[in-house]
Amino acid sequence: QLQAFGGGLVQPGGSLRLSCEASGSVFSIAFMAWYRQAPGKQRELVAAISAGGGVRNYADSVKGRFTISRDNGKNTMYLQMNSLKPEDTAVYYCFLRQGGSYWGQGTQVTVSS
Repeated sequence: QLQAFGGGLVQPGGSLRLSCEASGSVFSIAFMAWYRQAPGKQRELVAAISAGGGVRNYADSVKGRFTISRDNGKNTMYLQMNSLKPEDTAVYYCFLRQGGSYWGQGTQVTVSS
């Protein structure tokens, strides 16, 4: 089970940190990622991180602004989002793949003045 937290309303240029908590024993060996889906658009990959945290990939649109990380001791993944823009407005989902694929319930991020 995955639960995402930390969404909210923020002004352009602001910051938010999303968290994704996972239950179960496979977290430390699982590939994980953040996706987002804006109204009327397809779900897109925002950032991904390998099981050990050594490999991270980002969508071009968030490079230099977002940072993905994980704490395997806490079964938690994070997405630090800085310099937020209105186009970052979306529902953000966490994703885990180990054996099967699992999605969190999503957390709304709204960037607006």
